[in-house]
Amino acid sequence: MGKLLVVGSVALDTVRTPFGEASEVLGGSAAYFATAASYFTTVDLIAVVGEDFPDQHLKFLKSRGIDLTGLERRKGDTFRWKGEYSYQLNEARTLDTRPNVFETFRPSIPDRYRSPAMLFLGNIDPELQLDVLRQVRRPLLVACDTMNYWIDRKREALWRVLEQVDALIINDGEARALGGQPNLVQVARDILTKGPKHLIIKRGEHGVLLFNHKQTFGAPAFPLEQVRDPTGAGDTFAGGFMGYLAATGNLSEASLRQAIIFGSVMASFTVEAFSLDRLRVLDYKEIEARFREFKRLTHFEDLS
Repeated sequence: MGKLLVVGSVALDTVRTPFGEASEVLGGSAAYFATAASYFTTVDLIAVVGEDFPDQHLKFLKSRGIDLTGLERRKGDTFRWKGEYSYQLNEARTLDTRPNVFETFRPSIPDRYRSPAMLFLGNIDPELQLDVLRQVRRPLLVACDTMNYWIDRKREALWRVLEQVDALIINDGEARALGGQPNLVQVARDILTKGPKHLIIKRGEHGVLLFNHKQTFGAPAFPLEQVRDPTGAGDTFAGGFMGYLAATGNLSEASLRQAIIFGSVMASFTVEAFSLDRLRVLDYKEIEARFREFKRLTHFEDLS
């Protein structure tokens, strides 16, 4: 089992969906990622929160075995995000964003964190992602996320990041914005030519696609009776994906496919409740059971 390091945001979210709302709940890319990954391996987290950040959230993260040595607590208010979803649940409409202490966040990697087995760079400024890469010894696998804001405003810096990472994990809208065309197969070919070895495209209710120079692999979204809040599903997917790979240390094509399914499993649990509430009560036996359900869902016999 190898240690997994995540650098990203820890936030307080206020979310409204057609199925309810939650106010000032635990959120942020690093919180979702680390919680999902903690079901598979040990996780070190680097982020920043304000002096108003509730202790109950710190206790929860620690209860998952997440090392918070790198979680800086700074004078001021915690990063806050407010959004709402329509019945389609594909994309949130942001109502308010207050970066607060996150606006001046400059990740500093403690010595004990500088040799991770694997590293995930959450959705932060590409310049900061580059700075993190300069501070660590080369991990077995580096993956990163980004968003349209950075694609539009820091494209050159983002490409410098992508030249140094092994996997890019983004949604289909971000992939099209980065690739500059609508066809995801063509987008994947272009991105893989310029940067990472693997491109993973999250497509919400339509599942996920993995592209690399050896294979293309697709997995559906798990059919659920209840979807209450999609917030953090992508980060939870990344946490399950990276957590499984860190736990096994196996980067074979077969292992990457299994990691995709474990990531999809973790995302499917997350959307069943607001914030991280479903993962708070999740048991690993449930993860294994849903993994087997995924396998049955996608299995078919050769007719020849």
